[in-house]
Amino acid sequence: MMRPISVFCLALLAAACKQPPSSPPVLDDEPAEAAGTASAAELPPPVPARDVVDSVVRVNSTRQEWNAWQPWEKTPPNQRRALAAITGERRVLTTAEMVADATYLEFESPDGTRFCPAKVAVVDYEANLALLEPAPGTDADAFFEGTTPLEIAEPPALGEKLDIIQIEDNGLPLRTAGIVQSVDVSSSFLPEHSFLSYRVKASMQSAASSYSLPALRDDKFAGLLLSYNSKDQLCEVGGTEIVRRFLTDAADGNHEGFPSLGVAVARTEDPSFRSWLKLADDQGGLYVSSVRPNGAAEAAGLKKGDVLLEVDGMKIDRRGYYDHPVYGNLFWGHLIRGSKSPGEEVRLRILRDGEASDLMATLSRPSADDRIVPDHRFDKAPNYLVKGGLIFQELSRPLLEAFGDEWRSRAPLDLLDAYENPEKFEDKADRVVFLSGVIPTPATIGYEPLRNLIVTSVNGKPVRDIASLIQAFDSNTDELHAIEFASENLTVQLDDTTSTMVDSQLLQRGINRLSRTD
Repeated sequence: MMRPISVFCLALLAAACKQPPSSPPVLDDEPAEAAGTASAAELPPPVPARDVVDSVVRVNSTRQEWNAWQPWEKTPPNQRRALAAITGERRVLTTAEMVADATYLEFESPDGTRFCPAKVAVVDYEANLALLEPAPGTDADAFFEGTTPLEIAEPPALGEKLDIIQIEDNGLPLRTAGIVQSVDVSSSFLPEHSFLSYRVKASMQSAASSYSLPALRDDKFAGLLLSYNSKDQLCEVGGTEIVRRFLTDAADGNHEGFPSLGVAVARTEDPSFRSWLKLADDQGGLYVSSVRPNGAAEAAGLKKGDVLLEVDGMKIDRRGYYDHPVYGNLFWGHLIRGSKSPGEEVRLRILRDGEASDLMATLSRPSADDRIVPDHRFDKAPNYLVKGGLIFQELSRPLLEAFGDEWRSRAPLDLLDAYENPEKFEDKADRVVFLSGVIPTPATIGYEPLRNLIVTSVNGKPVRDIASLIQAFDSNTDELHAIEFASENLTVQLDDTTSTMVDSQLLQRGINRLSRTD
């Protein structure tokens, strides 16, 4: 007689990390110095802004993420609320962070009297921008009656004023003036993707808090406030150029996104390193530490060990900055991601073995799904398999982040190595499949401590993704399944009869499905 599985065993797999709070992120870095900027005392207080109330709406979002360690279920829902800009006929611009994993979206009028279900028209998680429209079958005409879309402003210069718009809970709109203190290239949502942003000094009204807010220049839309540091009274506002490119790209419904060169680089400040690279004292340059397979740089002939000196004639210094004609020192990534579109060419001047030469690269935009270890999987359910109590998943950055804020030091070394050096697996797999946990069952006795081990083969068949893992189990005709892992020289034997009986009990006792593939 088989020992039944306790529901308590399933509870042992509760996620080890807490979900991040649904509140606006805070800037942690110190504000850049800029000459002639206003102090907090010189900044004017918020003033009523009834003239813009017809050009903004609230966006309400209900979100549910998938549980990192129990991928068959979702975490409890949470809500976010933002103030967004009307940028076209029945089109509303907000952040991608607002709509990520959203199960319900809704427009709300500034006075809180009218509502309209919404849906995502276009989203770019890398640039943290999303364009919303009314959901089908809604009375959108009535909701948007009397509204006026905002024109897109010209990009502001250093020292110019931006007005940040808020709506009090009582419906009163406020306009807070701020000064553009500095301009940089930074990430506001996905850490590996950086775009132009403004650091704006402004004394915000905390009573009118919101997940993001519109910023105006001369009553035209300049960008979205992405975060606010109340201690330093410093706002981060997404760049106008990025907004304009996103809206232009999305206008025809065929969103191509922002391009990538496909390289990882390192600074060349160390004198010994510079000498080894044969860099002259008057040369800047960035060391190319890796080149992404099938990317624009690889197609152009760029190699690991090259030094990137210029992009389209703009010299890059040894820290990675170039002289922008308006903003001054700006990180070189803007020359690619903020100034070009997929399919456009850039001229790269490089140094290889002490000799300078030019390469022409045609920019592309790789999909997040092209990576062996994806950076994100928003709006997609995770792939997994539960077999006899063994839980297998495809590795992703969100899973690594589930190890906590210090995941880069706390996550298992093998999983971190797969994320940071995916080229090791490119000939062997389409996704990195690993054993993420073990439910104590009669089939897993003795295996309970095992977790975070990368799977290489099952029953002698290579595992390229969850789908091939499932096929390897299903096609086996032996009484035992043999599961081999990349490290530890370990092979796990799983009894087919026992694991099949366990699977049936798991379906009866809390797991609604045992597997999922794309």
